[in-house]
Amino acid sequence: MTTRILTGITTTGTPHLGNYAGAIRPAIVASRQSDADSFYFLADYHALIKCDDPLRIQRSRLEIAATWLAAGLDVERVTFYRQSDIPEIPELTWLLTCVAGKGLLNRAHAYKASVDKNVEAGEDPDAGITMGLFSYPVLMAADILMFNAHQVPVGRDQIQHVEMARDIGQRFNHLFGNGKEFFVMPEALIEESVATLPGLDGRKMSKSYDNTVPLFTSAKDMKEAISRIVTDSRLPGEAKDPDTSHLFTLYQAFASKEQGDEFRADLLQGLGWGDAKQRLFQLLDAELGEARENYHRLIERPTDLEDILQAGAEKARRVATPFLGELREAVGLRSFRTAAQTVTTAKKKASKGARFVSFREDDGSFRFRLLAADGEQLLLSRHFADGKAAGAVTKALQQGGELDIRPEGDAFTLWLNDACVADSPAFADATARDAAIESLKLALAPAPQQD
Repeated sequence: MTTRILTGITTTGTPHLGNYAGAIRPAIVASRQSDADSFYFLADYHALIKCDDPLRIQRSRLEIAATWLAAGLDVERVTFYRQSDIPEIPELTWLLTCVAGKGLLNRAHAYKASVDKNVEAGEDPDAGITMGLFSYPVLMAADILMFNAHQVPVGRDQIQHVEMARDIGQRFNHLFGNGKEFFVMPEALIEESVATLPGLDGRKMSKSYDNTVPLFTSAKDMKEAISRIVTDSRLPGEAKDPDTSHLFTLYQAFASKEQGDEFRADLLQGLGWGDAKQRLFQLLDAELGEARENYHRLIERPTDLEDILQAGAEKARRVATPFLGELREAVGLRSFRTAAQTVTTAKKKASKGARFVSFREDDGSFRFRLLAADGEQLLLSRHFADGKAAGAVTKALQQGGELDIRPEGDAFTLWLNDACVADSPAFADATARDAAIESLKLALAPAPQQD
């Protein structure tokens, strides 16, 4: 079975070690598996929620695209695209917004954190909060559900968004699926050892905290950044605790098991922090040196990057465009030509010959069904006290004449002499109901006279 994997990075800054270890590297490794169908994208619509600097966003899109490719992403094996090049995504976002509960979005971590910050400062709870921030989980749900991803590699702080995508997708399936599951239910994929890397100050490495180690900066700048990692005051020769050391966590994310075990032992035996930082720099420089050179070559060729992304968008839209067409049909945004074809098809079915089927219920009452030629039930009668009364109604209907059909929601009733004699089944929507009414009229129309 093929597993579809999807992940993206928000284009608001220069890629850093946390992006690489927590998302890019494991995603590229996963994409090489024979049973993987991978979708990776630049989340530039998400960037608009966090950043109002157009130049920064544009620069970040270039840097992150180059980073994926320099790190070894094979665009022939995967679908690699910019979120903003897929117009189906914002349209799906709106369809999902119409079924997403406000109460669900109220519980989103980012929104709650902003509200708490406002309340603590004595401000209105929603001061400065945009609908972009509030609706962020719906856009992320559209990213995931558009391509029916089975697995979404994320950091622990993003698990909630994958769970919300499941909730929203289930709600859409329930309302519009009519037995069909449009969306598969995604699972968050966490690589335990590098799910969230610490930054220079020990907090989560994040552009928001300005505590990152840039991924493809020069060797000199990387060494300088590593020198600023916060450590405790223990001197060389004093034992260090690897389990509380942010430096060790970073080292372990890039080291082999043997290297990690050796580094742990050396810290316990008193390795100085300066020497430990030098060891971390050497480890990172060895892993990233070649990729760094590739990255800078790509940055200097933006038109080549644009061609790659446009090819990826075309590939992604071959999936997105027909799927969104199905979803539009499901919610009732159909072409009038489609509706006309539905009525025509129903008429053709009915013209082949409908039939009445009489039967007796366990309670002794008599009823009848009107079945189309293909066996589809058009009507189910009310209960009659005796078979003679039921037969009289079927005879009257077979004789033709003006039918008293009364639509009721997505169904309809049939009346005779001001009495309701039969009900239709519930249809998917009013269009299907109206098509069935046309089928009924045709089925009960008098046969044409022969010359």
